[in-house]
Amino acid sequence: MIKALTKDDQIESKNLRSCKSTMEQEKKISASFIYFFGAFGGILFGYDIGVMTGALPFLQSDWGLEGNALIIGWITSSLMLGAIAGGALAGLLSDKLGRRKMILIAAVLFIIGSVLSALSPHNGQMYLIIVRVLLGLAVGAASALVPSYMSEMAPAHMRGRLSGINQVMIVSGMLLSYIVDYLLKGLPETLAWRLMLGLAAVPAIILVFGVLALPESPRFLVKMNKLDEAKRVLSYIRKPEEVESELKQIIATAKQEEHAMEITSWKTLTTGKYRPLVIAGIGVAAFQQFQGANAIFYYIPLIIENATGHAASEALMWPIIQGIILVIGALFFLVIADKFNRKTLLKIGGTVMGLSFILPAILNSVIKTETNPMLIVVFLCIYVAFYSCTWAPLTWVLVGEIFPLAIRGRASGLASSFNWIGSFLVGLLFPVMIASMSQEMVFAIFGIICILGVLFVHFFVPETRGRTLEEIETEAAKNLN
Repeated sequence: MIKALTKDDQIESKNLRSCKSTMEQEKKISASFIYFFGAFGGILFGYDIGVMTGALPFLQSDWGLEGNALIIGWITSSLMLGAIAGGALAGLLSDKLGRRKMILIAAVLFIIGSVLSALSPHNGQMYLIIVRVLLGLAVGAASALVPSYMSEMAPAHMRGRLSGINQVMIVSGMLLSYIVDYLLKGLPETLAWRLMLGLAAVPAIILVFGVLALPESPRFLVKMNKLDEAKRVLSYIRKPEEVESELKQIIATAKQEEHAMEITSWKTLTTGKYRPLVIAGIGVAAFQQFQGANAIFYYIPLIIENATGHAASEALMWPIIQGIILVIGALFFLVIADKFNRKTLLKIGGTVMGLSFILPAILNSVIKTETNPMLIVVFLCIYVAFYSCTWAPLTWVLVGEIFPLAIRGRASGLASSFNWIGSFLVGLLFPVMIASMSQEMVFAIFGIICILGVLFVHFFVPETRGRTLEEIETEAAKNLN
């Protein structure tokens, strides 16, 4: 027989629950922990971008793919093909399930895809392409989710710097993959490339455990009407006196968008006040890839081989040099991120990047004699240095902060997909292009695209530095009136 609780027992039970609730609310999560693991998905993103750089020469030799430019392009670019869908799906689902949960799902997909890649059957080109499409779903999801999560967690005056941590993570993942490739190059070729691809599972496992402890974005919690949780999360990452005012601002914006959220669809992105912001965000994301950066990151050993005549498998120190430049540039960006306007940095970076690609072709045509074959590599290093501290990080900062709350999930996912469409086409077509024309001419084409990107930023991209996400939306609405 169950004994009924006395009035005193009920009061004591209520007090215990209240005490437990208070203790849970007072249990803090370090802001540094949140920002670190919030951006850690970039490590996986970067590793999977970079690892094929070193693995490809061994895979080519193991499967006898030398000279088959189209298959090489498909194996390399299949990752980006999956990322196109991954970015869009993650953006859509994150509006329903939350940023944190989707980052966790992406980490699990990373683990599965990495292991399956390492277990590819011999000469299983189609198998590896399909598996890398699956892995690309996770890569695309990370590219969309991490900037969105970081921008929603970061205060306005630090958003550029903290969102830039994502880029530091990406290039650190790339450098890690280059170092792993270099350390494993002495193994038998069939084992070397499999280990290179499979070891991506290690940081993915770390990310799973880290994300399990992360809180959800306060802006998403407000959207779900979980105001107490949103306030608690803000208390982790804001000064006490800032929590109430920011929560009120987020709630006010959420109320303004409530009706729009009910009728939001993909068509919404192209109508009314959202259209110019969507064009700006998607345009910057697309230009970042069509500028040709990933042609360097995916194929630098093959570029060195074409320039010097030495085997690509002997040029694995060059990716490490490029990786070091990328990391230094990303760290430099953290210093300058919130000191200069976004548009200023994009225009300076794009101009230097364009000239770095165009000048070798001009020198070759003006001098009329063959220049040092390593000259193009020197200019590529200049390109990478400016790319790493301007377009590489700022693209994702803008994608994270330019879209209004009502469309942020869909729009950031769509921007990520356009970014990956560019990456896919560059990865697929670059081997074919250098097989049919000189490297100088190929990079000159990318240089012209860099200059077009500068013009696009000047005319179509609004300035967002130092403004809250709500202020950016309000300002864009005023400009339309």
